[in-house]
Amino acid sequence: MSKEEQTDMFKFLSPFSASMQDIVRWLCKFVWDLHPQANELIFDNNDSIIFYWSPTEKVKHSFCSVTIGKTSNNIRFGFYKGDELADPEKMLTGDHPYRYIAVQSIKDFPQVYITQLLQEAWFNSLKRVTDYKQIIQGKTITKSVSAGSRDKGTINKWINPNLGNILFLSLSTIPLQLPSAEVLFV
Repeated sequence: MSKEEQTDMFKFLSPFSASMQDIVRWLCKFVWDLHPQANELIFDNNDSIIFYWSPTEKVKHSFCSVTIGKTSNNIRFGFYKGDELADPEKMLTGDHPYRYIAVQSIKDFPQVYITQLLQEAWFNSLKRVTDYKQIIQGKTITKSVSAGSRDKGTINKWINPNLGNILFLSLSTIPLQLPSAEVLFV
C-alpha cells in the first residue's frame, strides 16, 4: 500500500488514541506483509471502522478484517466466514459466520497462529470468487463513509425503494431544490 493510499486510514483513525492507532496500523501492516496481493476495503460505519482484505472489491470475498469500535473502543481481528476455519486452538469467538479475536496489544497478538488461519482463510476466499476477472491486486478502496464523517459539500446518491432514486445534497448550509429530488444536509 502506498503512502497516498494511507490517507483515508489516517483520517479515519484520527479520533482514536495513539495506542489504538498504533495497534490498528500494525495489524493492517501484518496483513499487507502476508498478502500484498490482497485489496484493502475500508468501511467507515456509524459505530465502527472496518478494514477488510479481499482478492476482489467485494466484502463477500474477504478473508479477514480489522475492526475498531467507535464507542466501545475495542479492536477485533476477524475472519469473514471464520466459522469455516479449523481453529484448533479455539481462539476465535463470535457468531456465525464472523469469528474474531479481541486485540488488546501487539505483544499479545498470536502472530504464528493467526498467520496459519489467514492462509486457510485466503484460500477459502478465493474459492468464493466465481468470476476470476474480478480479482485485482494491491488496492486500497474506501467503500463507505458514515454520515457523521462526510465532508460538507459532497453529493451522495441513495436508493429508497419507496421513493425511487433520490439525490441528497449537502452544499454547506444552502438548500438546493432539484426536480424530483429531496435535500438532506449531511
